[in-house]
Amino acid sequence: MTSGDETGQRRDERWPTARGPRAGARATSRDVARAAGVSQATVSLVMGEKWRGRVSERTAESVRSAARSLGYRPNLAARDLRLGRTRTVLLVVPALTNEFFARVHTGVVRVAREHGLGVVLYLSPEGTGPARDPFASASATLDGVLASSMAAEALGAIRGGGLPLVMLDSDPGHEGASATVNPEIADGMRQVAEHLLGLGHRRFLHLASDIDTWTFRVRARALAEALRGTDGAAVRTERASLTVADGLRATEKALAEPGHRPTAIVCDDDVLAAGACKAARRLGLHVPADLSVTGFTDLALATAVEPELTTVQLPAEAVGEAGMRALVAVLDGRPPAPEALPVRLVTRGTTAYARP
Repeated sequence: MTSGDETGQRRDERWPTARGPRAGARATSRDVARAAGVSQATVSLVMGEKWRGRVSERTAESVRSAARSLGYRPNLAARDLRLGRTRTVLLVVPALTNEFFARVHTGVVRVAREHGLGVVLYLSPEGTGPARDPFASASATLDGVLASSMAAEALGAIRGGGLPLVMLDSDPGHEGASATVNPEIADGMRQVAEHLLGLGHRRFLHLASDIDTWTFRVRARALAEALRGTDGAAVRTERASLTVADGLRATEKALAEPGHRPTAIVCDDDVLAAGACKAARRLGLHVPADLSVTGFTDLALATAVEPELTTVQLPAEAVGEAGMRALVAVLDGRPPAPEALPVRLVTRGTTAYARP
């Protein structure tokens, strides 16, 4: 013979109530559906982030709230096996010597973590050139690829199986990409030109990257367009690899040429700008009294030099975040939401009024 308390205890063990599953048992989608007053199909839509346009925001929040209170976690392994997912994406960058790519990686990982995705970082052995497949078969190992500051054609070996591709800081007109996320590079260079023109500068040296990629072609084109139509404005171009040493060499070469010396040097990158400032000092010129210098990206280096560098601040982490959101949308069968990523000119100590 059992007491009423014992009978009640056994009943509770056999029959979970709407409050949740049996103590110690893992909550299921059925438990969540019962607690939220919806179907299991609705729970699957909400927890799989596929509810938009199918259920209301209010219902979705009710499901999420029930899941939180019950400690429910969807069985991702089973779902991924069913969908053929690996929950791993590849981020391809030309190098990590430029901290821009490290910041992009930070943004990508931050959003990937929210969606339960892992990120493999791959430095292309050929820089911006054709990237080799780092796996026996990337299409069998990965769900998708993100690539920063590269051409889509360079990723043919990795995407042989038709993996979704999101390009960052790359040509938006290429048909090989599922989506493209770019900061407003051209606007950044226009801001530089307007700032220097406002300071009275008319003779410019463009210290340009010798890497032939979309992002650097846009900078050159935007600078030329911004100066066009301004009386007396002229720009010369000197190309250099993205190192301080090469920036120094290219600047010394340009300043030694006969003719009117430029009063402002517009650099494609902060590293080149550091080389330009170093060259000016070696030639006995003072920055910014004799020569104004601008950079691009706003690396930590920009505030390490003296005087601190006037430069365009690129939202590198935001680029990574937006790129990862776009890839998640593609993987879920949704159109990526377009995002404009504004840039801004940070005025510091390397620019001043041009001497007459």
